Amino acid sequence: MSSGVKKIIVVGVVVLVLFFLITQPTGSAELVHRVLGWLREGAEAIVTFFRTLFS
Repeated sequence: MSSGVKKIIVVGVVVLVLFFLITQPTGSAELVHRVLGWLREGAEAIVTFFRTLFS
């Protein structure tokens, strides 16, 4: 993929994210909280795995 196409895709994604943030701020906040919760749960699961493995 050429750098011009990559730039167009990146700009398009940024515009869509900004549009969603501006038009749906509550939905955007809920989505961010949900994603952060998934990441936290995943990190806790990995830590639990390694604690169990080495104890």
